Amino acid sequence: MRRDHALLAALSLAACVAGGAVECSHHPSTEAEVHGGEVYAKMCAVCHGAAGQGYKADDAPAIAHPNFLSSVTDAFLRDAIVNGRTGTTMSAWGVERGGPLVRTDVDALVAFMRSWDRGDRAKLDERMPKGNAVRGQVAYAGACGPCHGARGVSGKAIKIGDPALLASASNGFLRYAIREGRAGTPMQAFATTLDDGTIEDILTALRSWQAEPPAAPRPPPAKAPPLPLGPVPLHPHGPEPIGFKPQPGTTPADVIKAQLDRGAKMALLDARAPSDYAREHIPGAVSVPFYEPDPYYADLPKDAWLVCYCACPHAESGQLASKLAGKGFTKVTVLDEGLGVWKARGYGTHTGVDP
Repeated sequence: MRRDHALLAALSLAACVAGGAVECSHHPSTEAEVHGGEVYAKMCAVCHGAAGQGYKADDAPAIAHPNFLSSVTDAFLRDAIVNGRTGTTMSAWGVERGGPLVRTDVDALVAFMRSWDRGDRAKLDERMPKGNAVRGQVAYAGACGPCHGARGVSGKAIKIGDPALLASASNGFLRYAIREGRAGTPMQAFATTLDDGTIEDILTALRSWQAEPPAAPRPPPAKAPPLPLGPVPLHPHGPEPIGFKPQPGTTPADVIKAQLDRGAKMALLDARAPSDYAREHIPGAVSVPFYEPDPYYADLPKDAWLVCYCACPHAESGQLASKLAGKGFTKVTVLDEGLGVWKARGYGTHTGVDP
């Protein structure tokens, strides 16, 4: 059996055992779908789950859900993959944004996701919304705000107020999501609790937020991935760190920062996509993506502690730490709370492709 077909069999099995909204009918067959399955297993499954069931890490949504796939456009999917989602842990995977995927990779990934799509296309109402934005903001606060946060950008659920997301989401897609929800996920259907006028008001409010100036776009890095490793370890003649817990243990951010300030010998490994690293990383950290660490093994020191971190806070960094341990690295730990807590502590970050 070819490696491609072995992977397909494994992914099909994963879809069958995942449960929830994903059923046992995932049968990618074209060359593009096979390649897309490889990309998905390598880079996406860590958060969205092996079968796209979602919520494996960082509340990543169920992208194999039939209500989602029957109503979303390929353009929406491509935009999300290439550009990511600002203010979330959804990386920009497109090479034009500093990620590892070229257009053929992205198209293959979309084709693979479409192989999950078993039903008919949803009948979408694409009319312009005719509601009242002021009323809609009030209705949104009660029905949507508890999960999506104020103005759709500060909650645990999808950042539906993100202007970039709204720019690629059609009116029909948004109406359908509000009315039908996503059965088996935290997104409930509001068709029975909100009348059509209130749904129109909410949609009008969302469109009013889209019209606000978006955040400045993230500049692409000056170098294409994979990024050069950079100097490791930090403080090569420093003392041994105190308080680090070896993989699968994790080490608190406060302990790691204290040992950095102490001048302890260590290396900080950013496990995220290079696009995330270029946007913001811990000063002195080097880029070692969780999905492709092989080019870096030979240059990483085995006599110094390797501190892996991501923003999940453990999903990507945990995978990287596990792979390092499998290659014989014994001094490996994970920054417990992730980059978000590091920033919240005021510990500082750096922008660009240089450590």
